[in-house]
Amino acid sequence: MELSNHLHKLKESFGLETFIRRYGIFIVFLVITISLAVSSSTFRTPANLINILQQNSVYAIVACGMLLMIIVGGFDLSVGAVAALSNVTAAYIFKISSIPLGIIGGLMLGLLAGVFNGILITKARINPFVATLGSSTLIRGLLFVSTNAEPIYGLPSSYTVIGMGSIGPVPIAAVIAGLVILFTLVILHFTLFGHHIFSVGGNEEAARLAGINVERIKIATYGIGGFFAALGGLILLSQSNIGQPSVAEGLPLTIIAIVVIGGTPLTGGVGNISAPIIGTLMLGVISNGLNLLNASPYWKPALTGLIVIMAVASERYWAVREKD
Repeated sequence: MELSNHLHKLKESFGLETFIRRYGIFIVFLVITISLAVSSSTFRTPANLINILQQNSVYAIVACGMLLMIIVGGFDLSVGAVAALSNVTAAYIFKISSIPLGIIGGLMLGLLAGVFNGILITKARINPFVATLGSSTLIRGLLFVSTNAEPIYGLPSSYTVIGMGSIGPVPIAAVIAGLVILFTLVILHFTLFGHHIFSVGGNEEAARLAGINVERIKIATYGIGGFFAALGGLILLSQSNIGQPSVAEGLPLTIIAIVVIGGTPLTGGVGNISAPIIGTLMLGVISNGLNLLNASPYWKPALTGLIVIMAVASERYWAVREKD
């Protein structure tokens, strides 16, 4: 009887169910992409596909940081505010000094904001939801007070090459996103730090007993998340060439949705670099397709919510199946 059960489980591990679980979201993405390519001749043009990459590069960059924070057992609702902080700070420094100093200043503030979130969560023992929501509100408030909620204009036009330029046919923003994805992949699967991220997210107490400095790992992870959010803010600045305190207000929930749609559960300890890639492309293709089909823009959040619900329900279903 025991041998029969073992053989049955072995068969399942190589069967259709395993294939659907591993590649289901990718299959859905292919179906949506092919359907749009068939229904719209404009969608399948190289120019439009490049446009999708350019418009969604910021999402992919910030989603890589969110992926790390979710794997470590948390998440960050302040990534939009951090992107705005970097955006406005860099714009201000551009005007009074230089572009390199503005870029460095924006990135360093993002890193510090992420570290601040990590300290709130680890040292002050504040729940990630409350800590990052509070820091988001604080950062936005300070930005609005310091700028009087007014955009910063008159920036160097040369900076727009980062967000709008290209290397051959590939947008520079997409190249930056690719480098961030590669960097995240290396961290997760080829470094001891990445192994510790998985360990802390999977079982924090066991990781602590194994000698891992849990607090340091969490603070470093949130620091990287803040750095990536700041990088996203700098690319948004280069695409508009206007420093905007209100930029990226809806970014946090969109980024969390991207990571979840990509197949990463919010329980921690599990995740893969494919999540930000598939999730970003999925939402990017849907948004672009709706625009080309002249559909109501309100369909995008509705479809996003539906896909998130389906992704979470699917994950719960397979988790229960594994226990059985």
